[in-house]
Amino acid sequence: MRKEDCYFLGKITRRHGLAGNVILKLDTDQPELYNKLESIFVEINGLLVPFFIEKSSWSKLDALNLAFKGSSEAMVDQVLGKSVYLPLATLPKLSGKQFYYHEIIGYNILDENDNDCGVIRSVNDQTAQTYFILNFEGKEIVIPMIKDWVLEVDREERIIKMQLPEGLMDVFLVPSKKDE
Repeated sequence: MRKEDCYFLGKITRRHGLAGNVILKLDTDQPELYNKLESIFVEINGLLVPFFIEKSSWSKLDALNLAFKGSSEAMVDQVLGKSVYLPLATLPKLSGKQFYYHEIIGYNILDENDNDCGVIRSVNDQTAQTYFILNFEGKEIVIPMIKDWVLEVDREERIIKMQLPEGLMDVFLVPSKKDE
């Protein structure tokens, strides 16, 4: 399994008990989707290694207590602190104005008047406000990802139509005094 074909699910944070169990801290808004995991991929030395789950139970709202099939102390040592992935194919399909961040890379953003605002290069969700990073005519544009601003997601045409505040694009496109 290649990492490009997977999405990040969370991290194995610590041991749990003496029976070789571990705690998987999930990085998701919908932890309930993962209460019946059969297997996971753990990144070890740059490779995704499959681990099969014998038993799982909730430790907290966003953390699973996992017991692997054939678990040993050495196996637990090997996975502690490691990132966990699942295949993209296991994600439920989204519709309407919902989308996964990985899915919209390369989409065009249009404003409500169909003006091109750029192509999504990446999504930054590491700050309090998640935002799109766009490329528009060689310039980097940053647009906050606010649900109410998203008017339409067209998966066929790879377009997201947004209602942007007046002047937002000008902040990035109008030359400043130092540029003149």
